Amino acid sequence: MDKLIIEGGVTLNGEIRISGAKNSALPILAATLLSAEPVTITNLPHLHDVTTMIELLGCMGVGISIDEKMSVEADAGQLTSSVAPYELVKTMRASILVLGPLLAHFHDAKVSFPGGCAIGSRPVDLHLRALEALGAKIEIEDGYIHATCDGRLKGARILFDIVTVGGTENAVMAATLAEGQSIIENAAREPEIVDLCNCLVAMGAKISGIGSDTLIVDGVERLHGAEYAVMPDRIETGTYLVAAAATRGKIKLKDTDPNQLDAVLLKLEEAGAHIERGEDWLSLDMKGKRPKAVSIRTAPYPAFPTDMQAQFTAMNAVAEGVGTVVETIFENRLIQAHEMNRMGANIQIEGNTAIVTGIEVLKAAPVMATDLRASASLVIAALVAEGETHIERIYHIDRGYECIEEKLQSLGAKIRRVAG
Repeated sequence: MDKLIIEGGVTLNGEIRISGAKNSALPILAATLLSAEPVTITNLPHLHDVTTMIELLGCMGVGISIDEKMSVEADAGQLTSSVAPYELVKTMRASILVLGPLLAHFHDAKVSFPGGCAIGSRPVDLHLRALEALGAKIEIEDGYIHATCDGRLKGARILFDIVTVGGTENAVMAATLAEGQSIIENAAREPEIVDLCNCLVAMGAKISGIGSDTLIVDGVERLHGAEYAVMPDRIETGTYLVAAAATRGKIKLKDTDPNQLDAVLLKLEEAGAHIERGEDWLSLDMKGKRPKAVSIRTAPYPAFPTDMQAQFTAMNAVAEGVGTVVETIFENRLIQAHEMNRMGANIQIEGNTAIVTGIEVLKAAPVMATDLRASASLVIAALVAEGETHIERIYHIDRGYECIEEKLQSLGAKIRRVAG
């Protein structure tokens, strides 16, 4: 099993390009199931999860062609199966996103219960209730969700009692081909939802309220082919910004969208970062100074994202002062703190809160990644540690960061991948 070896103490400096957003690419790839015509998706990140989703579509008979730039043409008009098998679904939670499109277009879907990161309870019952509201019949059999409908789904009012990104995505995709109007209330507002909706509109869907917590979908009989570019990855953008801040560095990020990161940028400025932004770029300069500790509380968009919590915890570990990190989304997402404490960090866990007392420098130690964002935080911790840190189980990081060692090397980091 591969591991990363990082020699700390280097200040990050330089510029890199940000990849397409994984959390946008996966639902958009699933959305290609809604059209009987070819759909071309561009700016896809070259990531394991994206490859898995493409493989999942292919195993159901979707015609797939990929060019050298990772643009994918998907033709669901050739579909031969509406079953998403356990062998593929077990590795990636986002596989559940094929449920709504399969049901809406082919009136039958059989999807294994999903896997993914072990960061706490993420039940799919919200997805299922939304589809039932649209007229689906759902049975659970042998570890599979079997959803069927007699003809087209029917428009309905869907009210989520808690905000759910995946549930909103499944509901809006299914509603595009339903008969009549659907109103989705307490919908998630993440930029990735906006990106999915914009892609669906490009395919002929009728959706209003995009970007708000109420989506109104007027069902159409069919969606057509389209070409659509996936948005830049805001979490990858934030991760490199925090890595530069923790190492007292100066970086510029190209091909990104500064407007999606307000909560993160505010906290980085609070930490002492000097930030400049353009239409499609961001720069951060710490002027060689140690960051100041910041307190954060995760919450659904537009508040502070749970996917950036671990990275800020790592920055706080070497910051001036004490920062409090409150995780309200996933109950196991402070687990990386125990690995950072092995590197000398001073982090105390009290329930869903981490109290981080910054120290001048961390010490290298062997550590193990437990999920995608925790692994990114351990990379940041290793960059600011004295000595050589070995990070095991980095298959997690490959699920969400394209070419992370090459990008960090171009910024001056001493990082290499070693085959295990």
